[in-house]
Amino acid sequence: MLNDYQRFVQSTTSEQSIEMKDFTNSCEELAQHIHSVPLLLTASIGLASECGEFSEIVKKLVFQGKPFTGTEHFHMVRELGDVAWYLANACTALGVSFEDVIKENINKLEARYPNGFEVVRSENRAEGDL
Repeated sequence: MLNDYQRFVQSTTSEQSIEMKDFTNSCEELAQHIHSVPLLLTASIGLASECGEFSEIVKKLVFQGKPFTGTEHFHMVRELGDVAWYLANACTALGVSFEDVIKENINKLEARYPNGFEVVRSENRAEGDL
């Protein structure tokens, strides 16, 4: 069963994920549209990793009963700094400023929640609201 699943997974995986030539071609195509593919990959993997480290601390506090001390607070703040570092790299890779990303986020949220947060608006978004 597991071997069958592994073959199934391979059959549903893109060529860019399997073959170096296809991966390289995909990166070269993307490079025509952004500032730096290697920096984008670094930022993407780094953001996932650092957000995971932050979440690990929260998980232990909330679900494992770890006491909240100055150490946990300090560690979370440091992890958020790492998230910011990778976010800044992602902005550079895309050729946008960190400030422009924040402005766009504000515009998106103001349009989505004109009267403040509403559950119904978070679950039923307008067409084109990503």
